[in-house]
Amino acid sequence: MQEFIGKLNIDQYMPVLIAGAVNVLLAALILIVGLIIASKVNNVICKTGEKYQNLDDTLFRFLGSLGRYIILAFVIIAVLNRFGVQTASIVALLGATGLAIGLALQGTLTNLAAGVMLLFFRPYKVGDFIEVAERFGNVTEIDLFTTILQTFDNQQIIIPNSQIWGNQIINHSHHNVRGVDMRFGVAYKENTDAVRGVIDSVLENHPHILKDPAPFVEVETLNDSSVDFLVRPFCMGENYFDILYSVPEEIKKALDEKGIEIPFPHRKLIIEKED
Repeated sequence: MQEFIGKLNIDQYMPVLIAGAVNVLLAALILIVGLIIASKVNNVICKTGEKYQNLDDTLFRFLGSLGRYIILAFVIIAVLNRFGVQTASIVALLGATGLAIGLALQGTLTNLAAGVMLLFFRPYKVGDFIEVAERFGNVTEIDLFTTILQTFDNQQIIIPNSQIWGNQIINHSHHNVRGVDMRFGVAYKENTDAVRGVIDSVLENHPHILKDPAPFVEVETLNDSSVDFLVRPFCMGENYFDILYSVPEEIKKALDEKGIEIPFPHRKLIIEKED
């Protein structure tokens, strides 16, 4: 009699045990397959970034991690659903939590979105000299939230990406060849051809000034007390600041040697005496 009762109890709970075991196996299978898929998606996105050298790896690592976590979220929901857990409330809770976090981190998410756009379109890269957010310096690091500049006096400037994207970006390193604009004024009595010849000789003897394209030296403005020349020599980008800060002194010395006057602003007063 006891053996019959024991067998009856086993037969009674056997379907439940089988169903539980099947759910556990299916949940484990879903979890394993989901982990494999999430890992594959992450690797595919990261390897895609390696194929495109003009795009930053940081962006693809971020997108790969984002895709991985999204897949894992759906996998966890599917696993819970196998055990009869009502996932609708969990999804709603996650949505509300995400909304609250988004509102709390609104500024951070703005920087994140701007960082994604900067890393995708790459208006500048590490090593470029740029002018952004009223700051100028060498780009030392770009991440999803900030851009870090190093100034000439060795200061580190950390600029949020939201202050960069959507505003004017001047990349001084985008082109290999740069023109260096300089202006020099001479007295009205001086011969403009002689002045141009002195400036041309200085530019021709400078080791970092290119012959092609040829330097541009022309009269730009007739000012109140001077004739102003626009001088634009061309050089490789790495020599830009050497030209900018060395050529003016050389031209000043050359003009002095030739006795060409560089006037300072002055006014002439005429006083009339009334009877």
